[in-house]
Amino acid sequence: MEQIIKYELIINKALRSALEYDKPDEQINEFIRFFGQHIGSDRFYIFEDDIKNHATDNTYEWCANDVTPQINELQQVDMDIIEWWYQSFDKGENIMITDIESIKEIHPLSYDILKMQNVVNLAVSPLRYKDQIRGFFGVDNPPMGDFKRLSEFLDMIGTLLISLLKLRNSFHKANESARLSSYSALAQIYLTMYLVDIKDGTYYTIKRSEHIDKSGNIYLLDNFPKQIATVMKNLCEEKFLKDVLSFIDTDTLEERLGEKNTIEDEFIGKVSGWCRQRFIKVDHDADGNLHHVLYCIEGIDAEKQRESKLRYLSETDRMTGLYNRGCGERKIIKAIKNNSKGFLCLIDCDKFKKINDTYGHAVGDQVIIAVAQALKKSCREHDIVLRLGGAFSDGDEALTFDQLYRYADSAMYHSKKVFGYHATIYEKDIDPEAK
Repeated sequence: MEQIIKYELIINKALRSALEYDKPDEQINEFIRFFGQHIGSDRFYIFEDDIKNHATDNTYEWCANDVTPQINELQQVDMDIIEWWYQSFDKGENIMITDIESIKEIHPLSYDILKMQNVVNLAVSPLRYKDQIRGFFGVDNPPMGDFKRLSEFLDMIGTLLISLLKLRNSFHKANESARLSSYSALAQIYLTMYLVDIKDGTYYTIKRSEHIDKSGNIYLLDNFPKQIATVMKNLCEEKFLKDVLSFIDTDTLEERLGEKNTIEDEFIGKVSGWCRQRFIKVDHDADGNLHHVLYCIEGIDAEKQRESKLRYLSETDRMTGLYNRGCGERKIIKAIKNNSKGFLCLIDCDKFKKINDTYGHAVGDQVIIAVAQALKKSCREHDIVLRLGGAFSDGDEALTFDQLYRYADSAMYHSKKVFGYHATIYEKDIDPEAK
């Protein structure tokens, strides 16, 4: 009777202590801490089954001060090791071992794993609620006494733990729904968005491009790396595919992200035109490793067109369509730095002022445009043709653009002293006055 009252008091106090906390995870940890500590056991733990992988995980654990925690080691434990426990659970029975030496011969795998944890005796009870909760909980090395009474109170604790676990699941589900709802709002600017679990490759589709739904060649798979690779092989232009597949490799993602919150890559899609794919950090696991990320694709074809137009306007002389001085000068400086061999030629239209004075500036502009078109037709695609005002470098001499321009200007000055059409190549012994 005294033992019954003791357990009842501990359970009531443990529950009241747990309810002092707001979050379900905190409540569960406090409940097992209070109960385990006050009955004088070494360890109180909860395991939850991963049916898909036929394994069980230690999800909550309390240990006495001088006991080594096992929660990190006891993850994805093969259920076959304690298959006989599950057989008892299916019958509605608890596992009560008063001396583990008694199972050494009949259950050697169970014996070895318990012996490794310095377990002498234990009491374990199942956790079952529909298809939502499945596992077990127990205490290691409880005080020797009436194990039958302890078993009965474990059943009572089981009901309370299931209630706390149900609250936890509802809490997590509500948080997840709220998070996915916020992602859904963000997804409006994207063609595609997935929430990806980096650890196991599973993913949740927040938004999927209509191109995927309409394409009969794209199969929907449960594994993100395989799914997105399938999509890209169908929808990405061939010349971008190698880089795109490298970008979506989740095995190297954490290293590539480093301290950054996001990384991005651009490619051309067969249907959408220019696209930008992006990974965004969401959270890390308890060990600090990357856990979830968002993978997004946005259409940037219009953005690319604007960029192209702005670049053209910033680099081009409006009247002639040639490079303007700033752009042309930068390209020539880059060629000089690369020690490229080339020929810098300044061309001047003789007597051009007379055209403007006689026929007006509108006709003068047409002459400039005609000269520019003639130059463009006479030059190769990679040549730099710019509207500047007017040399020749073999790349052997270290030159700046300003020096090169002065040489060309000196040669052009010498040409202008000669009547009619004339071209001068700069040399060091050129007419001193031309220098």
